[in-house]
Amino acid sequence: MERRLAVPLLFAVAACGAPERELARPARVVFEPLAADDLLAANLDRSVDPGADFFQYANGGWMKRSPIPASEAAWTIGHLVNEELYAIKRALNEQAARASAAAGSDEQKLGDFWTAAMDEARCDALGAKPLAAWFAKIEAIGDAAGAVAVANELQQIGVEAFWSLYLGQDPKQSDVIAVQLYQGGLGLPERDYYFNEEAGIAAARAEYPRHAARLLQLLGRPEAEAAAAGDALLRFETALAQASKPLEALRDPYANYHKMGVASFREQAPHLDLRALLDAHGLAAAQECIVGQPEFFVALDALLQATPVAELKDYLRVHLLHEYAAFLGRDFDAEHFAFYGRTLQGAKEQRPRWKRVLDAQERAMGMVVGKLFVRDHFPARTKQRYVDLVEAIRATYREHIVALDWMSAATKEKALAKLDTMKKKVGYPDHWKDMSALVVGRESFAANMLHAARFEFADAVAKFGKPVDRGEWEMTPQTYNAYYNPSNNEIVLPAGIFLIPGLEDDDADDALVYGYAGASTIGHEITHGFDDTGRQFDAEGNLADWWTAEDAAQFNARAQVMVEQFDAYEPLPGLHINGEATLGENIADFGGVVLGFDAFRKTAQYREGRAIAGLTPAQRYFLGYALGWLGHSRDERLRQQLLSDVHSPAKWRVNGPFANVPEFFAAFEVGPGDAMWRSEEQRVRIW
Repeated sequence: MERRLAVPLLFAVAACGAPERELARPARVVFEPLAADDLLAANLDRSVDPGADFFQYANGGWMKRSPIPASEAAWTIGHLVNEELYAIKRALNEQAARASAAAGSDEQKLGDFWTAAMDEARCDALGAKPLAAWFAKIEAIGDAAGAVAVANELQQIGVEAFWSLYLGQDPKQSDVIAVQLYQGGLGLPERDYYFNEEAGIAAARAEYPRHAARLLQLLGRPEAEAAAAGDALLRFETALAQASKPLEALRDPYANYHKMGVASFREQAPHLDLRALLDAHGLAAAQECIVGQPEFFVALDALLQATPVAELKDYLRVHLLHEYAAFLGRDFDAEHFAFYGRTLQGAKEQRPRWKRVLDAQERAMGMVVGKLFVRDHFPARTKQRYVDLVEAIRATYREHIVALDWMSAATKEKALAKLDTMKKKVGYPDHWKDMSALVVGRESFAANMLHAARFEFADAVAKFGKPVDRGEWEMTPQTYNAYYNPSNNEIVLPAGIFLIPGLEDDDADDALVYGYAGASTIGHEITHGFDDTGRQFDAEGNLADWWTAEDAAQFNARAQVMVEQFDAYEPLPGLHINGEATLGENIADFGGVVLGFDAFRKTAQYREGRAIAGLTPAQRYFLGYALGWLGHSRDERLRQQLLSDVHSPAKWRVNGPFANVPEFFAAFEVGPGDAMWRSEEQRVRIW
């Protein structure tokens, strides 16, 4: 599970300023006997030296006794949290399904969604019929213009065919909702899947057209014809990928911001009638849009004209099925899993239907579930603990900014203003989203997912031209994740991210909590406001340059040290971490670790210095952080992450930042000659 979305973090630095004292390396200590009932102690792999591979030392005991289930591509702390959440949500749904709830109530929507989705026999009987109207629209396409019109309409049900369209805050004017167009339309996880020759990626690429062909056969296409259509699909998408920017290039907010009027867009892409596309969504008042990658749309315009209409229609059929196959009959569902679950991620079998239904419900109406969840599972005292923890880390960050020796007073003043005005949202929204217009019934699983997608799109369109609702959340309270929103200069921390599997919050000591939640979540997200991307937004959430040229150059030089550190990591033979693409997340991890530890120093537990289960407070802090990345994954899943994710794999989210932290070296007596050791001149240095 990839938690902590966020816009990237802040200060990664090369060695400069006052030199640090190198830590002498004493002989290894013999730790006290470990208490069997302590969560951190129970996870240790005592056969591993913490200075050799801290991730394995911290989590290896758990991994040895916790193999990846056949139904999963990975098995992580996020999965363990979700196992507890699944049980809670299933009980809520089963209770709602039995109730005679009033029409339109939350309970009615939950119960009817659950009942329709769990009726596998009805889904099988319906097959692809819930999508019949959409297949008819595709079949009626007569030319490229018709394909563009249908692709545009498909955006309303969550199918990002050819491109991605969404409405959100203008990065340069955060109080305005803008129409935004972005590159998209690929069926493989990321553009490099179409070109990389690594064996596993090449095998997945070769299987993709065969998968598409099998989907078309399920719609009644003869085998040979379907195979030819699958090959054509791969050729078309390869051309789209060629026109797309790589992952690392998408992280530059200025390079991916181009505000264009309707007429100027059509000058560049004459066959993409932006006026007609916007009008079809009820956006007649929109006179301009933000185009992420104009060169992509120029290439798309030409590609659409050069591609046979029959191939465009097959492309749209396949992408419609990619979005909805999991909600249709078992043949479609099985084929979707065979490629996206087994081939791309390495899972051996499907998860139980009830879990997949709950995942779909989370996507369709998660806020409805959230209201019921927090009522019983996130008490006020727990919320207050994390509200206070945010402020403890904010205060520590302030101290770090004030003490910087490389940043000018002018930039410091603005950095402090941004930090002080950063909003925090903890646990759940102050005001719940109005979902009364969402239609949910017992017609079919797919019908409810279609209704939900239309509701979300209509809700987004309705915001156009109105004041921005800065109180809205982009995640549900029960989500095991968190994010930083640069346009609102806010951190959003759902209740779910604070859950520790098998441990009540009241029983978790501060060392564990400051590492697990304070560093890897709160410190991480706060630092995202100042990372290589987040630092380019001001306190009001606007993309604006508030750094002096000298300070920006200092920051970039320091960040480059981290790029090079992570570029050197090779999780799979021939596949390295992309240090540029993952820079923001790596800086955020590093910042979180440093800020969390300095905040923890101020607690009574740290000052008292009493060991728990033979582990000192400092050791428990670093182990608590590593607990946040507990888990292991199949090679297929790891391969996909390396090519398509801006987060480094879990092991390197622990070992990478720790290798730059002197307090970690001291806590576990790591020194020269240890694999985890980086000398002072090699270290990233930060706030």
